[in-house]
Amino acid sequence: MLTPQQFREIVSGRRRGITAGLWRVLLGIAEYPYSWEVRRRNHHYDSGKMEVHRVDVPVISVGNITMGGTGKTPMVQWLARWFRDRNVRVCLISRGYGAEEGSRNDEALELEQKLPDVPHVQNPDRVAAAKMAIEEFNTQLIILDDAFQHRRIHRDLDIVLVDAIEPFGFERVFPRGTLREPLRGLQRADIVALTRADMMDAPGRFEIRGQVERFHADVPWLELTHAPQALLAADEARQPINSLRQKPVAAFSAIGNPAGFRHTLEQCDFVIDEWREFPDHHNFTREDIDSLRQWAADSNAEAVVCTHKDLVKIGLERLGELPLWAVEIGMQFIYGQQQLEEHLQPLLDRVQTPES
Repeated sequence: MLTPQQFREIVSGRRRGITAGLWRVLLGIAEYPYSWEVRRRNHHYDSGKMEVHRVDVPVISVGNITMGGTGKTPMVQWLARWFRDRNVRVCLISRGYGAEEGSRNDEALELEQKLPDVPHVQNPDRVAAAKMAIEEFNTQLIILDDAFQHRRIHRDLDIVLVDAIEPFGFERVFPRGTLREPLRGLQRADIVALTRADMMDAPGRFEIRGQVERFHADVPWLELTHAPQALLAADEARQPINSLRQKPVAAFSAIGNPAGFRHTLEQCDFVIDEWREFPDHHNFTREDIDSLRQWAADSNAEAVVCTHKDLVKIGLERLGELPLWAVEIGMQFIYGQQQLEEHLQPLLDRVQTPES
């Protein structure tokens, strides 16, 4: 069984040798039935053979074309706050991937801390979840988290995020690459946003935009960064990012794109003394925590750092003798904020003025 890190090294071509080559052949064979099923399903929606359900309020979807993290949570947070600042009752809906039965996943826990005034419904049946949100919460606008491929519910605005680190999933559909569907699926996007755009120079960003426009000419384009804002503890204490500047840290993550998190730490000028990766949405067990305590103790680190999604699941202020901090991330625009707001305004206009 391949670990997430081994899988990425193989499908990207970074790992060489006979064994890696054999894996690529096997994964390439498995790609065909998966890709065929995705194409069949999309064709059925495009032709009307599969029903798309509408609900009574505007719906915005935030998703991606690749597997793993592309920065959906900061975008969802920004959108929810934009509408809440305009007195719109917003509800977030997600599938709840990675959550144990009867509990919420890491993304829901993170968003609950950042958006305490926004309900979050997790249900694989997002049509039922949307109807429930409207009936029970008097919701005026719904934001679907990670829903670009979930075509069963109609959306009024489809925002697709493309990560500058791995923008096109090594141009192969899973499991040979990390594309969730062929790139022609970008034709359904209403807006495409390049996340972690600061990792690319202007010519690199222009090249990625050009590749997107091969599939969807003149699609509205955003460029975003995920800027570190503060260090956050489990008790919600904060300290400045620069308090760990040029200091050794032990860092770990359980997210879809650990390379992006590592880049953030390097951007903060932390010295990464030890680095550890867990699978995306990993539920940390007591054995994992004990292992992390020992791992941190054996390092030369002055602190342990993780993502906010990891911290909300672990809920500890220290790992052994070392403080545990999450790097709090905020989304910022390099390009396109006005264009995005121009697409949000018609949805705002449709929303009934809330009671005072």
